[in-house]
Amino acid sequence: MPYSARVLLDSVSPAGIRLTTMEARYPRFIHAEVMTHRLFSRNSSSSRAVPIRKMIDAVRAEPALPTWWGRNQSGMQAEDEISDEARVLAQAEWSRALQDALAHAERLAASDINLHKQLVNRILEPFAWITVIITATEWTNFFTQRTHPDAQPELKRVADLMLEAYRNSEPRALALGEWHTPLILADEAASLALEQRLQISVARSARVSYLSHDGTRDHAKDIELYERLVGGGANGHWSPFEHVATPLGSPDTWSGNFRGWEQYRKRFSQEHAATLPDEAPLAALH
Repeated sequence: MPYSARVLLDSVSPAGIRLTTMEARYPRFIHAEVMTHRLFSRNSSSSRAVPIRKMIDAVRAEPALPTWWGRNQSGMQAEDEISDEARVLAQAEWSRALQDALAHAERLAASDINLHKQLVNRILEPFAWITVIITATEWTNFFTQRTHPDAQPELKRVADLMLEAYRNSEPRALALGEWHTPLILADEAASLALEQRLQISVARSARVSYLSHDGTRDHAKDIELYERLVGGGANGHWSPFEHVATPLGSPDTWSGNFRGWEQYRKRFSQEHAATLPDEAPLAALH
């Protein structure tokens, strides 16, 4: 599956503030640049959650590759591409690096080493794809910067797709008291109670899918995941709660990184730690 971008849910408040949730897929090696946009709420597929064999097979079947083989020069942008002959050599070297990474991952996962996926999969990240759910009210800076010719070509490619999806999407109007709940399907919106919809939307945003990990819709598993997310208190996983939101009456009121919308996360007093953790003994730090 190549680069992609699609709007999962698009809403507009009575005050006229648009809130858009988008799913994007791009090479993991540009993910750090997406992370610099601080007004985005994000959840992404995690290397720590993917079984090693599945990660190896995915990278081997469809590795993420550069789209522009730029010539070395001073500055952050490569204005010219290398020659056809040099590109053949560069692609061969990139392929050898990929094969080396796959071989090392296989070796580290072998029974005599049996290293955990949170380490083995990191070796494969430069060649992997990542799927990310992004929710935001503020998109202008991202689109202005990342669709510009100076942007890294791989990031510009997905940003162009995202801008096209954003422009082609028609947001639905929500009234005060209604909720923006990504990944809730139409039949679920009609049949499930509000509290269930909120919880399931959070869980699916955390999973970056409306399917459970075994590929089926399972409300019980979704709610079980929701309870695990919230159960840790200040040590819980609160970022998925940011994709779910309800309109505010004022277009100038901020809730977290949203303008004119209240994040579901802000309904929980324990959504942030108020004190530092207990001081650990020095021996525990080594």
